[in-house]
Amino acid sequence: MASGLLINVLIFLAAAVLIVPVFKRLGLGEVLGYLAAGVVIGPSVLALVPDAEGVLQFSQVGIVLLLFVIGLELKPSRLRVMRKAVFGFGSLQVSVTTLLLALAAWWLGLSPAAALVVGFSLGLCSTPLVLHLLGERKELQTRHGRHAFALLLFQDLAAIPVLAIVPLLAADALMTNGAAPLLREVVLAAGAFAGLIVGGRFLLRPLFHYAAATRSREVFAGTALLVVIGAALLMELAGLSMALGAFIAGVLLADSEYRHNIEADIEPYRGLLLGLFFMAV
Repeated sequence: MASGLLINVLIFLAAAVLIVPVFKRLGLGEVLGYLAAGVVIGPSVLALVPDAEGVLQFSQVGIVLLLFVIGLELKPSRLRVMRKAVFGFGSLQVSVTTLLLALAAWWLGLSPAAALVVGFSLGLCSTPLVLHLLGERKELQTRHGRHAFALLLFQDLAAIPVLAIVPLLAADALMTNGAAPLLREVVLAAGAFAGLIVGGRFLLRPLFHYAAATRSREVFAGTALLVVIGAALLMELAGLSMALGAFIAGVLLADSEYRHNIEADIEPYRGLLLGLFFMAV
């Protein structure tokens, strides 16, 4: 089992080393190179990796690290400035696209509840794909880059209540279980969200101060990974997005004096795992 996973990872890495540089040289970007490499080694072409599920699950850590690094670059004061773009532009895009796509799905014969779910799902963008493309082109700090990020952030936030409500959209489920399951999920999500923010504000800085005092780069990098994966796991256990937890942890550390050190230690893992994710998709 373990050897099979290692063989798959080896194939992924070999394909990336051979194909991604070609796409970069052609000016097509890394993301297309990773996607093309995944197609070549996947079941539709060479079938070298017929089942990439294990690699995909492992490489999702790359998305978590990407959102953590993005959070590190966004100080809370900057987020407050962006609130109009997040909740104004973001809510407008989600509402309009969900409505139009839901109407189309309803016209094709779906029930109103199913049409709403389909409309919302199809209206979402791929956060890791868009952010990686913007970062690769050095456009995250541009006007359209900030608007794109605001839109993606609102979509991630909007997905939280939608995911909680979807199981209750069936009429029989709502009549049988009532609103209690939804209320429990909302309370659990709110508690995890508040716990992460409060705990992060009071614990993260002393934790990294302790790690820095050891003067060991390995301990410092391990502490950073512990924080990222711990925040992601907390959000997942609460039924929320792992990437959202990592993003919040990054924002909480954005004002820290250790921000640049953390980013430097995380960056190599982020790039490699994110590339594996794009290939496994």
